[in-house]
Amino acid sequence: MDQQTKIHIPNVNISKTLEEMAWFAGVATCIKLLLIPSYRSTDFEVHRNWLAITHSLPLSLWYTDETSPWTLDYPPFFAYFERFLSIFANLVDPTIVDLHKGLNYASNSVIYFQRLTVVLSDISLFYGIYRLTKNLDPVKRRLIWVLLIWSPMLLIVDHVHFQYNGLLLGFLLLSLSYLEEGRDLMGGFAFAVLLCFKHLFAVAAPVYFVYLLKHYCCRGGGGVVRGAGRVFIMGGAVAVAFVAAFGPFLYHGQMKQVISRMFPFGRGLCHAYWAPNFWVGS
Repeated sequence: MDQQTKIHIPNVNISKTLEEMAWFAGVATCIKLLLIPSYRSTDFEVHRNWLAITHSLPLSLWYTDETSPWTLDYPPFFAYFERFLSIFANLVDPTIVDLHKGLNYASNSVIYFQRLTVVLSDISLFYGIYRLTKNLDPVKRRLIWVLLIWSPMLLIVDHVHFQYNGLLLGFLLLSLSYLEEGRDLMGGFAFAVLLCFKHLFAVAAPVYFVYLLKHYCCRGGGGVVRGAGRVFIMGGAVAVAFVAAFGPFLYHGQMKQVISRMFPFGRGLCHAYWAPNFWVGS
């Protein structure tokens, strides 16, 4: 009987935690839906154009197309994400993914479609937050939920200005949750996947490197051989993510073009059409 009780209580706690998170997420989602007709920045057209590029062109031309000034300059996993979304965009309204007719397209169909993709992609954020906070006491857990799920900055940048930061932050929190559980290999792999979505997260790479070197590669003794083996295992996990992302472009001889788009030193690392304002800093 005691054993059954011990097994049953955690299930009740998990159910209650999920129920509470659903309430927080539901309130946030209602606010996001109300923001659909609000102001949108040029990033809205940027992402619409990326839908058109990845849908209309073969992979070998994704990072060379200059039909629009809003060229594709995110890492390949984000390009694959746009390609996935473009399948549904084409079903909703083919003009959305038309490389030429879709330029500066602003019908209700594209507005609602793109806005809703950001709302749905926040599932990644909710899952990452849940994994990271599920073992905290209720007060701390709810405080983090308020700060992240109801973050005014995320609402403004993603659901007004228009970006997918919730999706990406979810991957970061997922990675941190694995590290918290002592699953360093999975944490490192998840962070590598994140880098292949948006390379600006590379600013956190030195912190990850030091942490994983100490807590994974050099953990538990075993000498140089054991440590070197763990380095190769971690390196292999990271390599899997990068090969999956960049491998097809390497095959098509497009790596130089991909890198030049991701790191455009020729135009000063800032898009020539951007203004040096608050949004760029965010």
